[in-house]
Parts: sequence; structure tokens; C-alpha cells
Amino acid sequence: MQTRTLGNNGPKVSALGLGCMGMSAFYGAHDDTESIVTIHHALDRGLTLLDTADMYGPHTNEVLLGKALKGRREQAFVATKFGIVLDPNDPSARGVNGRPAYVHAACDASLKRLGIDTIDLYYQHRVDPHVPIEETVGAMAELVASGKVRYLGLSEASGATLERACKVHPIAALQSGFSLWTRDPQSNGMLGACRRLGVSLVAYSPLGRGFLTGAIRSPDDFDADDFRRHSPRFMGDNFARNLRLVEQVKTLAAGKGCSPAQLALAWVLAQGDDVLAIPGTRKRSRLDENLGALDVRLSVAELEAIDAVFPLDAASGGRYADEGMRMVNA
Repeated sequence: MQTRTLGNNGPKVSALGLGCMGMSAFYGAHDDTESIVTIHHALDRGLTLLDTADMYGPHTNEVLLGKALKGRREQAFVATKFGIVLDPNDPSARGVNGRPAYVHAACDASLKRLGIDTIDLYYQHRVDPHVPIEETVGAMAELVASGKVRYLGLSEASGATLERACKVHPIAALQSGFSLWTRDPQSNGMLGACRRLGVSLVAYSPLGRGFLTGAIRSPDDFDADDFRRHSPRFMGDNFARNLRLVEQVKTLAAGKGCSPAQLALAWVLAQGDDVLAIPGTRKRSRLDENLGALDVRLSVAELEAIDAVFPLDAASGGRYADEGMRMVNA
């Protein structure tokens, strides 16, 4: 397993991690038994970075991961997140809470659900616009001092916010959507800020929520409760235009002798040794396919060919609806 270092002086973790969100939420039907077997298979293959959040489920994904970790805690580097608050009466309504008291309460609840004593990497899931980042990160730093958390991270924070946060406590990782069709961190200054500050970028949805694998051919491929049915990139004309991009991925992958998923992941990892990726899957076969990306080496010429097909604004439609987009790069 290839490893990469989180931050300037952080731990070494697997270059590819496992995003666990889809095992419990947002992508339709799921099977906890198969998910746990997949997590165990990931650990067996040497994958260490496991990513979850308290709002996945909500809460049930942390419980699931906790069950999978029993007897295997030392093999895993556990990342979870706090801050997105769901309305129990309206699952589509979301708020953000970065108040210090909430930070402490959320951490204690996550530790209990996960069944562990220490969270390896604790992210603020989204920046609270009503609470100075210094106050939120200050509370997170208290968790480190108390031994409840080892390293701190932010998710979808702007470069300016990240810089302010780093003045309070070292930030090991900044998580953001980053893939062939989501190149925002390169265009909005986020990746540049990470490099100035010695922060690793952890790419979630590096496979474009599964679209870049080539397996999705129609909106009807989604379950009725799959949130992608309502995501701008998967709707109407955007779907058709983005499907043409996927055909380009398939062509490039065929020329390289790898799968589209492997090409897409290899591209993300080729953006720098300070970039990691956490593709999600519920199946062992897909996990093995993803890990095959570690053996794909892209030359300068191949990277230039990929960039020609996927410029910064290649994808049609926002990666979230308007409300969700207001919560990124904050």
C-alpha cells in the first residue's frame, strides 16, 4: 500500500482511503453486513484511512464503522466530521453549528458511536458563517489537548479561512470535492493555500459520485431515494452533456489499459504527493478495482491529454444545488 503524509509532520496513511458515507446514506439501498465485510477487506489490503461523519445516516454510519473496527482498531486511521445539523422534521433542511460547546458535545457523541477512545482526524464538516473560525478551531484544539482527537481538519473551507485556522492550531488536512469534473480546489485557490500552509488535500468524490466509472448510463440507474436524482449534474441536459465527458474517460482509459475509475483516481493522485483520495464503495470488487489505480502511472503527456479533455470548467451543472454550493469554499 502506498502511503502519504498528512500535513507537514502528521502520520502516514494510505494514499487511497475508503469513504464510508454511501454504506449508510444518500445512495439508495445498502447492506450493513456487506459493508462491514468490505471495510474488513480494505484493512486486509492495507488501506488505513477510513472516512465517516456524524451526519451520515444521520449517526448510523459511525455506528456501522464502530462495529467493523471491533478487534481491528489499531489497523485503522479514523476520520469523522461534525458541524452539519439536520432537521429531524425535514431531512432536506440543513444548518451548520461551529459553536465551541457543540464541538465538544459532537465529539463525545461520535466517540461513543464509534466505540473508540480517540478520533485520529476530526474535521469541521462545513464552516459556520456565524462563528469565527478561530473559536471553532480553538474548541477543536481543546479536544487534542484532552486526548480525544489526534489531528484536526476542515472540509470545504476557503484558503483564507484555512489560513486563519492554522494560526490557532495546525491543520493536517482540508477535505474537498476534487476530481476530473470537480477541479474547484485548483481554480479557487484552495490547493495553493494548502501548499503554502503545509496542509494535505483529501479528495472526496474523486470518481464524480460514481459517474466517472462509466457504470451510470441513465438517471433511471439510481434508486428512488438516491440523492443524485436531484443533483444538478445528474439532471436533464446536464446529464447528457456529462455523459459525453465520461465517454472521453473511457477512451483514455482504454488507451492506458485500465478502467475509467482507475484512470480518474490515478489523475487525482498525480496532482501531488500532498493529495489523497477517499473513493466510496460498498463492494469488495469495486474496492479492489479502485486500489488498482495505485499501479497506474500517468506521464506528463498523458496528464496533458487528460487536461485537454477536462479543463477546469468541463462539467455541466453545479456539484450541489444552490443551498449546498453556498456552504463550500466558505
